[in-house]
Amino acid sequence: MDSVFLSLLYPDQTRAAAALQKENRPDISETVCTELGLYRMLPLNGAALSDFFTTDPEVIAYRQEIFEDLMRLPELAALLQDSIPILSDILELRRMDEEYETSGESYLYSITEIELYISCVDGLARGSLPLRDKVTSRAFLRLFDRIAELSESEYYKELNRQLGQLSSRIREVKSVTIGVNLDQRLRPCSAGVISVNAEPFKSGELLDRILRMSFRNDSFTCIANLLPFDKSQSENRRDALNHAFYNALGDVFRSSVRAWRKIVGHYVLENTDFLLRILPEIEFLVRGAALLRSLHARGLPLCRPTLAPIGKKMLHAVGLYNPDVALQVTDTMVENEFDFDDNGRIFILTGPNRGGKSVITCAVGQLQAMAQLGLSVPAREAELSPVDGIFTHFPEGAEDTIDKGRLGEECARLREIFDHVTGDSLVLLDESLSSTGAYEASYIAAEILCGFGLVGCRCIFSTHLHELAASLDDINARIREAGGTARADTLVAGMEEGERSYRIRRTKPDGKSYARDIANRYGLSLEELTRRRNG
Repeated sequence: MDSVFLSLLYPDQTRAAAALQKENRPDISETVCTELGLYRMLPLNGAALSDFFTTDPEVIAYRQEIFEDLMRLPELAALLQDSIPILSDILELRRMDEEYETSGESYLYSITEIELYISCVDGLARGSLPLRDKVTSRAFLRLFDRIAELSESEYYKELNRQLGQLSSRIREVKSVTIGVNLDQRLRPCSAGVISVNAEPFKSGELLDRILRMSFRNDSFTCIANLLPFDKSQSENRRDALNHAFYNALGDVFRSSVRAWRKIVGHYVLENTDFLLRILPEIEFLVRGAALLRSLHARGLPLCRPTLAPIGKKMLHAVGLYNPDVALQVTDTMVENEFDFDDNGRIFILTGPNRGGKSVITCAVGQLQAMAQLGLSVPAREAELSPVDGIFTHFPEGAEDTIDKGRLGEECARLREIFDHVTGDSLVLLDESLSSTGAYEASYIAAEILCGFGLVGCRCIFSTHLHELAASLDDINARIREAGGTARADTLVAGMEEGERSYRIRRTKPDGKSYARDIANRYGLSLEELTRRRNG
């Protein structure tokens, strides 16, 4: 086992270093993550989802093993979850330690950090013992080995013992005796800590003295409060006394703590840094496992996708559904079959309003993104090629711009997407160009789809433009003439007996049939209107 490197997301140091350099990382922005609903499903506090995507099949397989362990062993996810607040506290203490590095507080923070470190290691060591023979993923086997190596070392045991002694000395401090020298006019001219005491001072108030049945004054009886601690004093005055007190207390403990800190500091930093380094990974794994368990608890299918070569540019999914929608509704989710293949890598998806066009468009992007995070995917079976980027163009509402107008803004965004896509990218367009009339929108959309066909990327264009779908043959002819190889095809969000089925079929659309079904459903067909008129 590598005694220095450990990652829960990357199988070796070479791949982890490549990820830091953004090698094998697809272009999936935070905006795309938000538009696909990934942050609703995977809320992260200390990291960005865009940092975790990969195109490397080895990395994806490594993570799939991890999530299978987490799904099979809920107590493993709970063990990781318990470590998150402790490691987060260590990070915060380090920040505070830098802020107060010259004060007495810094020495107290350093001791607290080591206490937290020991608490984390002890918790992981205890929790991993019953799981050691149950986990199968390389990541957790390595983590458990590393934790066992640390917790069983003689240095760690001695550190624990020494910390206990030093901590007890500091934690037992209940009061300090402060001496103040006065000049001839009884003005304070110097002050300092005379002693550190293991018992608090007594209030000195009459009732307190009566209850103690003692009227004598002693070194632990207060005869007058220091003003900055009076409730009526300003915060600045209280802070001033606190600062002076911590500096003085720091002087008392500095010699012993400084020597001890120097000895253990390098050891602790070296052995906590690997835990802090993987904190974002731990949070991602905990959130990912929670998402998968939520979907599983609702009886929704999940599968480990089979990875195809990136150059194959394919996606085959059976039982595909939108997990974001599934977690928000109580209705039974409609499952669909979807394919990117040689006969269709660009799809024009039409259908009635609220018929499932946007839901399935997002679902394809979610499945692709989840696969490239290493998660199980929302389908009964799936095989797919990784993509080098996911680009979305979803409705933004009435965000008109002064210089371009909404149509100009849409066109600018589409041109920007075109400038970044490659033949291995996935583009998802939902009701793009809806800000203009059908004729202009169909013309511009056809130009865009021909351009994507020339590039050879995968694309779904969810649209109300039935005229665009009707021009499929012309679009394919123009792609071939321009030297492109990708073929366009049509998908239809179905209507069955006047009701939205939310099933997506690979067929040619019939816009009139949608309108006829809707008219019949609401009693607006000529036949029904005639009957009502003559009725």
